[in-house]
Order: sequence, then C-alpha cells, then structure tokens
Amino acid sequence: MIAPQAISDRIAIALSDVIDPEIGRSVVDIGLIYSADVMEDDRLLIRMTTTTRGCPAAGFLVDAVRERAAAEGLARTVDVELTYDPPWSPDMMRG
Repeated sequence: MIAPQAISDRIAIALSDVIDPEIGRSVVDIGLIYSADVMEDDRLLIRMTTTTRGCPAAGFLVDAVRERAAAEGLARTVDVELTYDPPWSPDMMRG
C-alpha cells in the first residue's frame, strides 16, 4: 500500500496540469483539492470544490481531475466528490 503522503504528493503533481479556466492557475495551487485517499475497495476518492456553487466549469474540472488522477494508476477506479464544505475562499490559494 502506498503511504498517504506519497499519494497526496503524486496527486498534487498530476493535478497541477488541471487549470481552472476562471483563475488561470492549477486546481492544486488555488486550493480546490481537499483530499485524495485510496479506500479499502481499491478506489481513489478525491474530494474537491469549485470557487463558487454553480460554477459553469465544474463538470470540466471534475472530469479533468478524474482523468489525470486515473492516469497515475494509484487505484482501480477514481471517484471525484464535489463538496462545498468548507466553502472555497481566496485564502486557500498557495503563494
């Protein structure tokens, strides 16, 4: 089994290519990815948010995150859960 920190690091690198079209920075850099965990059923569960509820790019972002994470081969399947708890704020952005 891969250590949780190694999973987080690999997912962060993989998802750095997924750019939020509104802000123009990666979903990792702006703090949209809340967690990434390999579950007991060999499923990678990524919890993420968008900058606002009803974001028109939500479907694109979820699909892109799922695709990039699946390419890492960390688990048999990848599920992306969209959540707004806690709500995103600009304070979550890196640098």
